[in-house]
Amino acid sequence: MTRLDKHSLQVDRRLASFVDEDVLPGTDVTPDQFWDGFARLVRELSPKNRDLLARREELQAKIDAWHINRRGEPHDPKAYKAFLEEIGYLVPEGPNFKIETTNVDPEISKVPGPQLVVPVMNARYAINAANARFGSLYDVLYGTDAIGSRPKPGGYDTGRGARVVTRVRVILDDFFPLDGASHGDAKRYSVDAEGLLVDGHRLEHPSKFVGYQGDAASPDSVLLVNNGLHVELQFDRDHPIGRHDQAGMSDVILESAMTTIMDCEDSVAAVDAADKVLTYSNWLGLMKGDLETQFKKGGKTITRRLTPDREFTRADGTVFKLKGRSLMWVRNVGHLMTNPAILDGEGNEVFEGLLDAMCTTAIAIHDLKREGGNSDHGSVYVVKPKLHGPEEVAFSDEVFTLVEEILGLPQYTVKLGIMDEERRTSVNLKECIRAAKHRVAFINTGFLDRTGDEIHTSMEAGPFSRKDFIKRKGWITAYENQNVDVGIECGLPGRAQIGKGMWAIPDEMAAMLKEKIGHPMAGANCAWVPSPTAATLHALHYHQVDVFERQAAIGKGGKRAFVESILDIPLATYRAWSPEDIIREVENNAQGILGYVVRWVDQGVGCSTVPDINNVGLMEDRATCRISAQHIANWLHHGVVNEDQVMAAFRKMAKVVDGQNAGDLAYERMGGNDESLAFQAACDLVLKGRAQPSGYTEPVLHEYRLAKKATT
Repeated sequence: MTRLDKHSLQVDRRLASFVDEDVLPGTDVTPDQFWDGFARLVRELSPKNRDLLARREELQAKIDAWHINRRGEPHDPKAYKAFLEEIGYLVPEGPNFKIETTNVDPEISKVPGPQLVVPVMNARYAINAANARFGSLYDVLYGTDAIGSRPKPGGYDTGRGARVVTRVRVILDDFFPLDGASHGDAKRYSVDAEGLLVDGHRLEHPSKFVGYQGDAASPDSVLLVNNGLHVELQFDRDHPIGRHDQAGMSDVILESAMTTIMDCEDSVAAVDAADKVLTYSNWLGLMKGDLETQFKKGGKTITRRLTPDREFTRADGTVFKLKGRSLMWVRNVGHLMTNPAILDGEGNEVFEGLLDAMCTTAIAIHDLKREGGNSDHGSVYVVKPKLHGPEEVAFSDEVFTLVEEILGLPQYTVKLGIMDEERRTSVNLKECIRAAKHRVAFINTGFLDRTGDEIHTSMEAGPFSRKDFIKRKGWITAYENQNVDVGIECGLPGRAQIGKGMWAIPDEMAAMLKEKIGHPMAGANCAWVPSPTAATLHALHYHQVDVFERQAAIGKGGKRAFVESILDIPLATYRAWSPEDIIREVENNAQGILGYVVRWVDQGVGCSTVPDINNVGLMEDRATCRISAQHIANWLHHGVVNEDQVMAAFRKMAKVVDGQNAGDLAYERMGGNDESLAFQAACDLVLKGRAQPSGYTEPVLHEYRLAKKATT
């Protein structure tokens, strides 16, 4: 590795060249200004970062000791809460306030809708996610189990297609009812000075008509809006679908992924300068608007680019544009990890969170300098994960204030997304929001990391319930409810997003349609989905539910979920487990860990669909891995299983995972191969799980991925 000296920083040549030659031209920031400022950032804020991490360990040690000293005694919730207040884990709650965030784009502040999270290291995925602002309702209903069955192999099924068209006409009648008619009977759509005409009938709510393309008497498309989300009816009598439709309707396009989180964190495997440059390069292309990628499909080379904005005409003849892409956040890493891409003046790796803050913000300047890009309101949107309590949120605010000063940006240009996924943040959420009240534009619940932190924080309290039962306990409902309650109380509606977590089974769309409506019903104006297809289907829920009405109703209720309920540790209260139950639970966890880690360590894939023990594909990332690893570590620590049983489970499941990946030519087997770095990493996540900071997987995964890269 060649390093260059940059104002006392030793910077990997690849990263230095990328910043100087690709990022900074066109930003009005010189390389000298950037590197001198970054050296200052590292010098001034690294000690505070280290202190915050030390504070985590200090609090954890005290919590561990509290539980150890009370072994064998019934859990005393009142005493536990008082103890957490005494040590400063639970902080006093201040007076009511409202966030003061300004210049927030309407995709975040005004229009509820689905949210995608995608690894920005993969250019194709990133472009697909950005372009998922709109999706075909015909395609997603036809191609998934959303209408009750999956399509059969082979050519186009006309009967299934007819069922889809019928279903869509019913949806249109629900969202855009006609006065005295039905879309199912419609033969002609047209536009006049008063708006939309359908066989001479008007919409019951004429304001839901927005515009059209083509000839008003026989438009190519008609644009409607409901609950802030656009729906486009497309007409083409030469289209295979349109030629058989009495109105010539060829497709119905839904505004789908209103926002997308371009992820530098849990869904990527970025461990060194080369990885960071790839990550930042794709973010740069997104911010400049020129990112493109090529791939082979069906023997042809396909080029994928960002979708441009589209023009429509209003009934009065005026022309307007509709943004063609999802509004993009970028998720930085948390406060924990360092990265060898840059060494400080003493030879220490710099904190990766500081590197992300400086680079992703500098890259976003390109968007701020152009029209029609990501933000029309001059903002940069950064999600900050894995924050532990108000002091860590305040530190994030301090980091971005200094970054803005260095880069010559107005203070509060950077808007902050606070992920409510660590327990110290959950129980202090109001004060976390207060700590960044000028920046907050997003909060969400993340059940996966939140559960991993719950297990690690309460490791010494006793054995936890089986994984499926943990989420049935009362703490999770209180956690989910309080997030919305506090968000509403702090004035987020109309200014910021209140989000919910991922639907983790990408092939089960019928189940998602049934269950995920609970998120907007709970008052969340965005929720995570695993694919553009899922985004289009989940968008239906935001047409069915007026989220802002729900938030208003929840706010008027005046009640908030109790912190005491969130602090209720989901331990196994009744352990009538057979030996078979125990081993099956361990094997299920081990299989998920191995299936994820083998791709992470051997191939650098940070997020993928991993078949579970029943061959059901589940979205896996570091958060899901954290739960499984901490769960086995907890059972191992409390004697529910022993190390021999754990290793037997890993060796057995390694062969299962090998079989599930038999079609992957790049795959390296783990079964019967204890020397596999991926196998060793998976085992270490459990056997060394209690010693991992906050139970995070990053230290182990980074170590083994770097070792693997050194062998290739």
